[in-house]
Amino acid sequence: MFDNRTHAGQLLAEKLASRHLHSPYILAVPRGGIAVAAPIAAKLQINMAVLIAKKIGHPLNPEVAIGAIMPDGSIIHDNQYVTGIGVTQENFDQLTAQARKVFEDRVKVYEAMIIKNHEVKGRDIIIVDDGIATGYTILAAVQWLKKWNPASITVAVPVAPTDITKKLRDEHVEVVCMDERDVFTAVGSYYKRFEDMTDQEALEYHRLAPNAIVRL
Repeated sequence: MFDNRTHAGQLLAEKLASRHLHSPYILAVPRGGIAVAAPIAAKLQINMAVLIAKKIGHPLNPEVAIGAIMPDGSIIHDNQYVTGIGVTQENFDQLTAQARKVFEDRVKVYEAMIIKNHEVKGRDIIIVDDGIATGYTILAAVQWLKKWNPASITVAVPVAPTDITKKLRDEHVEVVCMDERDVFTAVGSYYKRFEDMTDQEALEYHRLAPNAIVRL
């Protein structure tokens, strides 16, 4: 069990330090992923920016993703799956609109720190979050990143379900995970302290991180 997000990031930093990455670049998923990424950026002395993707939640359980908005604003979803669970097109459109509003608000908050397309090419990209639940957001981010020809993609997270880490590895993504679980509950259950973070707290973690990207 991790003490908090900073502790989780310190442990991940130790694992990542042994890997010889070429021109690495950390992409933190807000909000919690920024707190995990900050000690990694400090340990590895590499640039850190923000990667924004947003899941589209199930109408009965918002934690379960039925689609996602990728960093460029495009939508991905499995239409057959969405139809099969009884979500109508009208309902899906409403859920997408709600998710897009959150996505656009988040873009405004983190605009100066968001990764640019041309910064991806030829670099070893490390995506950092505070954990993975359904994996849809991370998979959407990976799909988007691949379009811009990075040298490699690594997903670094403290905890994740084994079925999701397998999917990522099947996508030729390197996974660095401290705790992979066959039976998974909620990300927060693997932390002693896992308070909801505000945007202001996330921004402060980013501001204090060495080599954090901020465009004026």
